[in-house]
Amino acid sequence: MHHHNENAEFKTTSEISIPEYLTDLKSESSLSQSLIPGKYPFLRGIHPLMYRQRPWTMRQYAGFGTAKSSNQRYKYLLASGTTGLSVAFDLPTQIGFDSDDPKCAGEVGKTGVAIDTLADMEILFDGIPLDKVSTSMTINSTASILLAMYIVVAQKQGISADKLRGTIQNDILKEYIARGTYIFPPEPSLRLVTDTFAYCKDNVPQWNTISISGYHIREAGSTAAQEIAFTFANAICYVNQALKAGLDIDSFAPKLSFFFNAHNDLFEEIAKFRAARFIWAKIMKEKFAAKDDRSCMLRFHTQTAGSTLTAQQAENNIIRVAVQALSAILGGTQSLHTNSYDEALALPSEKAARIAIRTQQILASESGVTSTVDPLAGSFYIEYLTDQLILRVNKYLDEIESMGGALNAIKTGFFQNEIHQAAYKYQKAIEKKEAVVVGVNDHVIDETASEDILRVDDSLQHEQISFLNSVKARRDNIAVKSALDKLSECANTNSNLLPSIVECVSAYCSVGEICSRLRALWGEYQEAF
Repeated sequence: MHHHNENAEFKTTSEISIPEYLTDLKSESSLSQSLIPGKYPFLRGIHPLMYRQRPWTMRQYAGFGTAKSSNQRYKYLLASGTTGLSVAFDLPTQIGFDSDDPKCAGEVGKTGVAIDTLADMEILFDGIPLDKVSTSMTINSTASILLAMYIVVAQKQGISADKLRGTIQNDILKEYIARGTYIFPPEPSLRLVTDTFAYCKDNVPQWNTISISGYHIREAGSTAAQEIAFTFANAICYVNQALKAGLDIDSFAPKLSFFFNAHNDLFEEIAKFRAARFIWAKIMKEKFAAKDDRSCMLRFHTQTAGSTLTAQQAENNIIRVAVQALSAILGGTQSLHTNSYDEALALPSEKAARIAIRTQQILASESGVTSTVDPLAGSFYIEYLTDQLILRVNKYLDEIESMGGALNAIKTGFFQNEIHQAAYKYQKAIEKKEAVVVGVNDHVIDETASEDILRVDDSLQHEQISFLNSVKARRDNIAVKSALDKLSECANTNSNLLPSIVECVSAYCSVGEICSRLRALWGEYQEAF
């Protein structure tokens, strides 16, 4: 990762020197606090120097098939200049089933890597020094289990948990709203979330224990304003749960992080990120009386919009991704994933994954966007959009609060209904050609489907199942049963579940075994509408 030379002058090609940030040049007196980057309410960025000091983390999301094939892709990405790993898990792993479960036939290793036991996790991170890379794991219902595995793998590498850096998504509420990979009802699921907060505060202090995700809300068809509003409504619910569990606001709030979508409307997206920082800072200070400035900083990862990628003329997606990535950068993101152009067709090919990371590197090194903080501040249009989004988001937040908060809004289907309406409106606009999608309803050509796309072979399922069987044959099954019994006992009390989960994974209990113990106690969630 290149750090900028501290004393290097920031200049354009015409030798214009570039200030760290600009305010209204004419009236110095209007320099109110809110105009300064790195100061509350962080409208202009959470760090005083932003990318002048250090570019965003270029974190590419990957994982497919077995742990061995994913491990090879990670090494390839790290060698190409990725600065953070981001792990995709397959559907069975996300919803707490093992690869040999008959329900999972045909799904093993498809949307991500299959992880059944600690043995898979050891292979996944083989030869990758966990004290040197930061790892993000897109996992929700089973987040506590996968985090426990990561901690134990690190231990086996001789790395203590306090050296580990990364994020688990761990955002269960948006699963009920938009994504669907939940297992248990909301209340016990929230307990797992706050148990993770408490455990990491003491044992894995650098870890981001949740990534509260608007991304999937947007992918399901919401507007920019809904994406921010619904994400913050969920965030408020998590904060309330953590406070109820006896945690102090400033002990966990600095480790909350967010995950947003970067969509096509360049200026609205930039305004969205600025508005989000401002609103979150106010929520933390005014609603929750946070005293630590770091509790008020909105830190977020951005991914470009999967739902905007077209199967038609797939190379056009390279341009879409570049524009979306630019909005996230001009909006001040902390880390970024750029989608590959072939993702509307399949998992990214190696070439497409390389172009995606090069897109970020070109933006960082060639475009000049890292020279100054919040370069679009003071644009009449950007400030107008930012103000309008703040108004709309706050109106939604008031409405959700009056319903009794996010849990009630989920149970009554409020979020789902609002998203469906927005998605329907957009779909209608495309059909009427009021909204143009190049290559889909305009500038259309005849194409033959390309054949060089990545396919995950079904033979992987057999490979994965026989590996699971060999692990079960090798492990100490008395230790397995005793660890699982302890977990069941612990789940019946109020004590933190993480230590028993760590004990289970150390004994090589599988994800499916751990989840079926919890299913037996908590049941499974069924949608009411």
